This record gives sequence, structure tokens and C-alpha cells, in this order.
Amino acid sequence: QRAPGKVLLDAVCNHLNLVEGDYFGLEFPDHKKITVWLDLLKPIAKQIRRPKHVVVKFVVKFFPPDHTQLQEELTSCLCMTPISVDLYRYLFALQVKQDLAQGRLTCNDTSAALLISHIVQSEIGDFDEALDREHLAKTKYLPQQDVLEDKIVQFHHSHIGQTPAESDFQLLEVARRLEMYGVRLHPAKDREGTKINLAVANTGILVFQGFTKINAFNWAKVRKLSFKRKRFLIKLRPDVNSSYQDTLEFLMAGRDFCKSFWKICVEHHAFFRLFEEPKPKPKPVLFSRGSSFRFR
Repeated sequence: QRAPGKVLLDAVCNHLNLVEGDYFGLEFPDHKKITVWLDLLKPIAKQIRRPKHVVVKFVVKFFPPDHTQLQEELTSCLCMTPISVDLYRYLFALQVKQDLAQGRLTCNDTSAALLISHIVQSEIGDFDEALDREHLAKTKYLPQQDVLEDKIVQFHHSHIGQTPAESDFQLLEVARRLEMYGVRLHPAKDREGTKINLAVANTGILVFQGFTKINAFNWAKVRKLSFKRKRFLIKLRPDVNSSYQDTLEFLMAGRDFCKSFWKICVEHHAFFRLFEEPKPKPKPVLFSRGSSFRFR
């Protein structure tokens, strides 16, 4: 309990035989029932007040934009084997499967059926129509799965001979091209009071109406991120061709929600810049207290 959060994350990674755990994190509901990330620097006891009543989940925190580069990114600094990279893809594939089931990863019917067909191939092997339909009747990968059953079976037929590792690879190939891949929506309002959702990705900050992306601010455009109480502020770099104000303001449900989103934005910016830096890979960036972050 006195140990910092990193000790627990390292223990989970060791249990899973993961040499590098930077892509992952531990999330849990705080005392206000807000889902937050376990801070790796702070003592666990100061974050989880009643550990016997809290479920801590190991999940993907930073989604790789191109999983085909995992081999290069991981082996260049850790001398990992191809088998180790397959383990990472397996865990990313599990996260995609969970996001699909929970309605986070929304997509059209064809993409959904193709995703599920790769999951089915990984779980039960080669196509057998009777076995497929029996399996789909017992296992729900999507809330409205029944209407997609014929498409799923049709796609699964084309995957004969595909190994579980190859299925994970193909699943991620489909998933990474979807707009909602790795996206976690955070409810907010703009200055006019219109309900929107904010999200952060490897490229920058995204703005959604419902599940439709209506705007994006890549990291190169962002000069500073800050929050004041429940106001989330994005200060943009000067651009004579832009019609946007110098500082964008969004209203979130409360200070805790705002701070949580601000922090994950800063972490995303820092994490994905690591792969742009010269090797050897620098140590993970850890953050001190504060309510603003200025980009270089």
C-alpha cells in the first residue's frame, strides 16, 4: 500500500511476461466513482482508499497507431523476440474485443463482422458452419450481433489456415483504420453550450458530436493545455489561415473530470513523442503537480 503505483503495474507486467509495460495502465473507480488511471508516482494507499472494495483493471492506455511497427519499436530498445511482440498484439487484440463488446469501438456492419470473424478464427480455429453458428449463438461479441451472423460466417470462411497470432495481426489491421480505434470519449460542452465529446489520440485532441468526429487539433497546433476548475483550455499556436480563437474553452462536468482529461492529454503527448526521439529510448516522462503544460 505504501509503494508507488509503478510497483503494482510492474508486478502485473511481470506476471504476464511483459518486458515493456509502457503501453498499458491500471484504471479503477475513485471514491467519487470516476474511472481514473493509477498514478505511477504516488503511493497506492493515497489513491485507493478501500482496496478490498475496488477492482483495478489492466488495460491498454496508449494504442499504437501502427502495430506493424511494434517489432521495430520494442526490439530496438529491448532486444525482444518475435514471440514477445505476438504477446503484445494478443493483448491489444483483447482490448479491441472488449471495446467492441462495450460499444466503445463503433463502426459499420461490414467492419464489425470482419473484426468478429478474426476473433472467431483466433478462438475456435478454421471455418465449420455448424460450429460457427453454435459458437455465435453462445458468445456475444456485439450487442446486435444476430443481424451480422451471415456476414461473420462468410468472412470466417476466408480465414482458413490463419493462426491465432495471424488473426490478432489482421484484427488490428482492421481496427487501426477505424475512427473510434483507441478513443475514449469525455463528455463536455463548447462555449455555446453545445454537448460534445473530447478525446485524445496519438495525433492530438479530437472533438466529437456523438460518435462523429467534427474537429481535430494535432499536437503541432497546440501551444499549451491547461484547466481551471471545470474549464479545459487549449491554447493554439498563431495561424493566419485559421478562423479559430487563440484559446479554445470547453466545459466539463467538474474539476476532477477536467483534471483527469488534462492529465491523459499530457501523457499522450509525451508518450508518442518518445518514438520521435533518438534511441536509446528515454525514460518514461513523469509529471509533477500543476494545471498547465506548455509544449515545446
